[in-house]
Amino acid sequence: MFAALATLLHFASALLACYRARRGQDDPSVIAADTVNLPPISVLRPVRGLDPYDELTLRSSFELAYAHYELILCCEDQDDPVVPVIRRLMAAHPHIDAKLLIGRDTLSSNPKLNNLIKGWRVASHAWVVMADSNVLMPPDYLQRLLAGWRADTGLLCAPPIGCMPDGFWAEVECAFLNTYQARWQYAADTVGLGFAQGKTMLWRRTDLERAGGIRALGAEIAEDAAATKVVRRAGKRVRLVDRAFGQPLGVRSAAQIWSRQVRWAKLRRATFPLFFLPEVLSGSFAPLVAAAVAAEAMDVSGVGVAAALGAVWYGCEAILARTAGWHLTTLSPLAWVARDVMLPALWVQAWLGNSFSWRGNDMRLADAVASN
Repeated sequence: MFAALATLLHFASALLACYRARRGQDDPSVIAADTVNLPPISVLRPVRGLDPYDELTLRSSFELAYAHYELILCCEDQDDPVVPVIRRLMAAHPHIDAKLLIGRDTLSSNPKLNNLIKGWRVASHAWVVMADSNVLMPPDYLQRLLAGWRADTGLLCAPPIGCMPDGFWAEVECAFLNTYQARWQYAADTVGLGFAQGKTMLWRRTDLERAGGIRALGAEIAEDAAATKVVRRAGKRVRLVDRAFGQPLGVRSAAQIWSRQVRWAKLRRATFPLFFLPEVLSGSFAPLVAAAVAAEAMDVSGVGVAAALGAVWYGCEAILARTAGWHLTTLSPLAWVARDVMLPALWVQAWLGNSFSWRGNDMRLADAVASN
């Protein structure tokens, strides 16, 4: 029974994600919209360090097909290696209203939020986008965000979609980001249970100021968890943009994938513990084991039943990836299997200890646990 219910839920979540990823995909009005009549927007991007695709992703924010926007890049250290790249991009795009802010603030235990404070203070427009430096922005990025806003929206987000992987472990990261995490996020959002995702966040400035301003996002160790609670307390909804944006991955190691996934799992456990509890049953591992045990009890080959169910399960993921236009190669099924083997171990690890490292910053979950 458990295997059947889990498989039906897997199919349903994939179907909802397919629907959302395809909705509006062929609508030329979003790209062709006369942006002169659309509201001006402030785009804030926190930067730190220099990863292989940073110049590509940062350049994309200078090449938006939008009439009125300002670009504010926030960095803590003037000696950061990303600073010369930004200055070069600014010089190459003098027609873009762009500025680089350098300085250190300490508002919370969240280093990214601390980096963004100075940008929020000087942003001049009523609509503000906070976007990580590794988000690849298509030319119609801002139009697509505005198109997803509804009357009851308090925050519009976009999950990262892994692209440009180099090597097997980068394929595994795609497996986590795309047909697992993005699938569940889109399914939850479609049924009205949307959660914020910090990669891209579109705010109407007055909404966040009414809740206490950017300081309110420091109430949790993760700004997206705090954002979700801020919006829900205001009686509004967090929504996801229909077609999310790429995050180029490049080379990844097993250690990097494990560290990143443990960090996110610990954050989910600390900020939304009731939603985190059933995650141990997510992925294919538990349903396949349950199906094999049930088959053996009925004197049927457990290995054969598990293999058949696995083929159907991952076939569904392949259909989702193909339909949504997400990364899909012959290595993808193996990466999906590796991900699902890791999921139970990640769940266990998330309960062991309250500390982790993020970009060289040692962080603890104590504040997040206390707020719950």
